[in-house]
Amino acid sequence: MNSLFALIAAAGTYATVLMFGTMGEILTEKSGNLNLGVEGIMYMGGILGLVAANRYEAIVGEANSIGFVAILVAILGAFAAGALAGLLFSFITVTLRANQNVTGLAMTTFGTGVAKFVGEIMRTKLNGYVSVSNHLKEAFSFKFMPDFLKNIPIIGPIFFNQVHFFYMGIILAVVIHLFLTKTKTGLYLRAVGESPVTADAAGINITAYKYIATAVGGGISAIGGMVFTMTTAGCVWIEASLSGIGWLSVALVIFCTWKPMNSIWGSMLFGSLMIMYLWIIIPGIPTEIYKILPYVVTLVVLIISSIRNNKDKQPPASLGVNYFREER
Repeated sequence: MNSLFALIAAAGTYATVLMFGTMGEILTEKSGNLNLGVEGIMYMGGILGLVAANRYEAIVGEANSIGFVAILVAILGAFAAGALAGLLFSFITVTLRANQNVTGLAMTTFGTGVAKFVGEIMRTKLNGYVSVSNHLKEAFSFKFMPDFLKNIPIIGPIFFNQVHFFYMGIILAVVIHLFLTKTKTGLYLRAVGESPVTADAAGINITAYKYIATAVGGGISAIGGMVFTMTTAGCVWIEASLSGIGWLSVALVIFCTWKPMNSIWGSMLFGSLMIMYLWIIIPGIPTEIYKILPYVVTLVVLIISSIRNNKDKQPPASLGVNYFREER
């Protein structure tokens, strides 16, 4: 039992990465756009967030660099990269009406390629590897909760011994939930994803909602890539480190039934499954079996939801389908 609680507590960093990736894709899919390029977007966020922090420190000098500012710069750099990728996806699928599945897969290839190219350019320029100073590394991994909360049995290590990005993710999940359920703009966005024909007839600007939701969603997902690079990877760019994280985020969207609040506990579960092989060792079971567990769980949830045909647990009705006003 102690090993189980320790596993959940240790999964917080991975959960934070998945939380951002999942929430970004949920927001995108609520508009009816199915962006399978989350993997590439998170790659871009991972490298460009690190490069932004690295360039900030190079400009002001290591002695003058401030942790909070570096974090803000990294977030903005990653968000900008993801938002641009989302705009590109929207232009190809909404304006040019290309197939969303093919475009998403192309976006994955494009994003990983851009990340590796930028990473190699920076490595060559710096004659080594892309990173930041030790005091900025400490700022990105800082755990600000007081010790008396961290020392609470069971819940302390799980909920109060996490990096600040974890709590940012929880706050963002609540904000997105309230936005989608309590605001007029959020309800309009859901209407666009459910029935663009009806929304268009009601005077809602379909194109604008799809563009903005996909751009913002891409930016949020990219922040997840930045969090991984700046925490789990130790503020060092390692090309293969982000491999598979974006696909897990897409799977987690289905597992969470397109609900932002579910991404909190869903990310903790998936994060635990990702590192289970390090904490709970069962003789005779290879590591690869552990690593496919998140996908197996997603398939089980998808099958159960389909059998029950629960409308609340189904994707937006127009998800992945391009809207042609002429066919209205």
